[in-house]
Amino acid sequence: MRIAVALIAGLALLGAPSAYAERLKDLASIQGVRDNPLVGYGLVVGLDGSGDQVRQTPFTQQSLTNMLSQLGVTLPQGTNMQLKNVAAVMVTAQLPAFAQPGQNIDVVVSSMGNAKSLRGGTLLMTPLKGADNQVYALAQGNILVGGAGAQAGGSSVQVNQLNGGIISNGAVVERTVPTQVNRDGIIRLELNDTDFGTLENAVYAINVAMGPNTAMAANGRVIEVRAPRDAQNQGAFLARLQNIDVKRAAARAKVIINARTGSVVMNQTVTLDQAAVAYGSLSVVIDQSVAVSQPDTPFGGGQTVVAPTTRIGMESQPGKLKEVKTSVKLTDVIKALNSLGASPQELLSILQSLKSAGSLRADLEII
Repeated sequence: MRIAVALIAGLALLGAPSAYAERLKDLASIQGVRDNPLVGYGLVVGLDGSGDQVRQTPFTQQSLTNMLSQLGVTLPQGTNMQLKNVAAVMVTAQLPAFAQPGQNIDVVVSSMGNAKSLRGGTLLMTPLKGADNQVYALAQGNILVGGAGAQAGGSSVQVNQLNGGIISNGAVVERTVPTQVNRDGIIRLELNDTDFGTLENAVYAINVAMGPNTAMAANGRVIEVRAPRDAQNQGAFLARLQNIDVKRAAARAKVIINARTGSVVMNQTVTLDQAAVAYGSLSVVIDQSVAVSQPDTPFGGGQTVVAPTTRIGMESQPGKLKEVKTSVKLTDVIKALNSLGASPQELLSILQSLKSAGSLRADLEII
């Protein structure tokens, strides 16, 4: 099996040409400007008989009882409700940076009991809390489930998950999270990946575009940028800063091997030194047959005997010694590896051996 397609597809994932320029906003984020996760527990009602079985999920009945009591409905002591249209769910959302009260955000609703489906359900008002246990949003609305299913006569069919869905703009922000971007006149940019080459290129580009001594490297990942303190000029400064073009440094040579699927992905900086490779395969075949032995004469008093016969054979294909020439370009590396004619599983072992022999100039990562 050829590996050229998998290798070329990895270019966009593991590296980019050193001359390629990207916007600073694609390479780094502003320290302190981030989303905040929210979570809440709620009830979904209006299901078509596909809700929780309350005997197996007692928390659903307890939650329903507490909700009804808050609405002024008191149930007799020891009431055992056999409901099929209610499900207990967990509600999650991401609170964006600078989100203001009254803004709507999307929420994800996931069943936590044994409900068969949330299709057609309505989420009742659910407080969404942050890590500090404070309520930052309220969620409510009709759930959109992407899956579909049907069952009849003991048979069923299902496409995708039915126990989870989303509510577009299903939560209203009630509290904002303070976000401090400018600290003592310094804005800190965090690169998405630790790379001193890209860091140096970014500092140089910022100083060229914004003026000398505007940016300096704090470490291998953080850039400190001097910025105006007033909010009006700060917004324009950040907009201009994020659109500066920065040349990404060449990525570190890396080969990623997925041992489960047999796929191999490498970036454009991988090279090969000259080496010789020999490989072969060994197969074992076990064949079992049954032999029947009958007496010589029909009335001789003998018995028919059934005896199994087992044959074991081994077939070994001779390994061929092939030369792998020095390759300094990714296309040459692909041609060299494809010329071996090895299967994906054999290629995994060959790459490991080339790395041990010092011929593969790249980091080898097995996932």
